Amino acid sequence: MSARRPFFSVFAAPLLAAAMIAAPLTLAAPPAQAQASVPASFETLAERLLPAVVNISTTSKVTQAAPQLPQFPPGSPFEHFFKDFYEQYRGQLPQRQDKVSALGSGFVIDAQNGYVVTNNHVIKDADEIRIILQDDTSLDATLVGVDEKTDLAVLRVSVEGRQLTAVNWGDSDNAKVGSWVLAIGNPFGLGGSVTAGIVSARQRDINAGPYDDFIQTDASINRGNSGGPMFNMQGEVVGVNTAIFSPTGGSVGIGFAVPSNLAKNVVAQLVKYGQTRRGWLGVRIQDVTPEIAEGFGLKGKARGALVSSLTPDSPAQKAGIQEGDIILSFDGQNIDAMRRLPRIVAETEVGKKVPVTIWRKGSETNVTVELGQMEQPAQTAAAGEAPPQPTPAATPAAKEVTDLGMTIAPLDETLRQQHGLPEGMKGVVVTAVVNNGAAAERGIAAGDLIVEIDQQESGTPDNVAQRVAEAKKAGRSSVLLFVARKEDRRFVALKLK
Repeated sequence: MSARRPFFSVFAAPLLAAAMIAAPLTLAAPPAQAQASVPASFETLAERLLPAVVNISTTSKVTQAAPQLPQFPPGSPFEHFFKDFYEQYRGQLPQRQDKVSALGSGFVIDAQNGYVVTNNHVIKDADEIRIILQDDTSLDATLVGVDEKTDLAVLRVSVEGRQLTAVNWGDSDNAKVGSWVLAIGNPFGLGGSVTAGIVSARQRDINAGPYDDFIQTDASINRGNSGGPMFNMQGEVVGVNTAIFSPTGGSVGIGFAVPSNLAKNVVAQLVKYGQTRRGWLGVRIQDVTPEIAEGFGLKGKARGALVSSLTPDSPAQKAGIQEGDIILSFDGQNIDAMRRLPRIVAETEVGKKVPVTIWRKGSETNVTVELGQMEQPAQTAAAGEAPPQPTPAATPAAKEVTDLGMTIAPLDETLRQQHGLPEGMKGVVVTAVVNNGAAAERGIAAGDLIVEIDQQESGTPDNVAQRVAEAKKAGRSSVLLFVARKEDRRFVALKLK
């Protein structure tokens, strides 16, 4: 048997030959600064930070509807018996109230007063909230305030007779791409778990809210990590772990955190007021594309936020801002993209007089705006972000399929985004269901995607209606649908009425 041949990259072969003739090949040592930035261990840092990270357990009461009529094969002798019984006693069947538990993470930001930061979605609709410390001490928590737009919440626990450990906010702007970070949380309810990674990207917009500015990381983040802190190497909180991208539900190395420079301002307002107090400008804006920039004579890179309309008597109108103005800077901060303006305006103190630079008729102009306060929850669009879209009229191509008890429409991009349907999937979208109809009885809801009917592509609403008619003509009592709801897929047999 011949000796194993060592593997060499073709790119390394010439270098290796030269080294054999001249001197032994050595690799240059990295700069001292680079060596120092790579931690030998996270042990000391993790030991110091773990006591400040808490597990959050919530309990919600959910009322279960009365049991539904069982499904029997066509012609079954039990069908009429149970149907008559169900119709007679349906109003007397008891509803059951169950308790649903959920787990998440959080961190102590004020040890003296017992304030804990987490995500809003961790504690939303909870009837009971408990904080579990690292030593397994369980404490009742009260809700101080929430901010749905940034998915943040503040809780409070009693500190009487105990000493909590708190952590400090860091500067998330210093968390550059490639910086080391630690994530600590409660993945899958396992308790305090530490993972390490780097900042993968900045200013990510994942369509979670109007102020999206997420830090992306490859540190392992899973379900249960929500609300936990992301630390820099100084042990400062630079982000609040909030979301992951995952086709499977587990970590694939793409996690997102609310940056600390956004979170700490929201948390401070929740602690002080119990709600957020956001600045209000009173404009509706849109992107400045290269074509728009050229049309307005804006030199250089397309930038800024184009004012498409103003709210009457708003701070912007009172300051002299006009439709067609392009806002280039606000309070000394450049608006390099339209989506930056809503966050900057919202974070600015109510009543502050702010310098604004605008582009109007081929030249820059400066105005001063005294910010108002955004109402709760009204005037969302007037905070500087794009306005809410009006409720669309009924889709002309929608079709009611009476035998199935639902209305369906062709899948377009608007419906895909509205219902969170995956890219690449085809079918027809359920836009409405009839109460007590065949679709409603089997759990089909508006937003579900019918991919197939009787193991053939659904195609169009007319095609679905035609196949239902053919099934009835053939004497069949049901049709088989393949239904997708976001990432979930299932077969559903619907009885024909």
